[in-house]
Amino acid sequence: MELFTFPWWSALLTIVIIDLVLAGDNAIVIALAARNLPAEHQNKAIVWGTIAAIVVRSAMTVCVVWLLQIPGLMFIGGLGLLWIAYKLISDSSDDANHSVSATTFWSAMKTIVVADALMGIDNVLGVAGAANGSFDLVVIGLLISIPIVVMGSRLVLRLVERWPIIIYLGAAVLAFTAAQMLINEQLLDAWYDGDALFNQIARVLTYALAILGVLGLSRLTQKRQEQATKSEPYSA
Repeated sequence: MELFTFPWWSALLTIVIIDLVLAGDNAIVIALAARNLPAEHQNKAIVWGTIAAIVVRSAMTVCVVWLLQIPGLMFIGGLGLLWIAYKLISDSSDDANHSVSATTFWSAMKTIVVADALMGIDNVLGVAGAANGSFDLVVIGLLISIPIVVMGSRLVLRLVERWPIIIYLGAAVLAFTAAQMLINEQLLDAWYDGDALFNQIARVLTYALAILGVLGLSRLTQKRQEQATKSEPYSA
């Protein structure tokens, strides 16, 4: 992908949106892990924990970008990203986030790194898929995620609380990226690679089904959860 072309800027915008939407949980983990430390150690734990988490995430992203070059893994990654997009909207459980705590500097560091490595899979897969093998975009995406996690978490959370549609936008972007990964899968070139009418229709349908499917199923799951919550007091 050539620098500063329309596809390059489009991929960068996708990475920025992915970082904005998915950085909130990671920032919350860092804050919660440091909350029980003495005041003089909290900022230190947040800064060094973030740096360590970024190093781990960088290594993960480079590995994922390399792995996605193997035939078949782009398809698996696309399906995985569709699941992540679906869970972004439909999963209403915050228990995992609120159970994170630590009492010493090094225990906080360990908690931050391990939690970010586990929770950062969605971000890594999303960035790797949007970058489509372009390492310059991977590096830029990682650099963008640092200030978002360190300084922008509260802003992102406030924006999401005020305009919940941002979550849907993020899920749609992830679904779009997942569809792009499926379309770029080498093993599916017979379906997608070409300018024939069949190939064009296949690409459009894949994008449409990915985005509408994720948003529709997520909304349906949300409604079922809301109905189940409302009926709980009457079932007791």
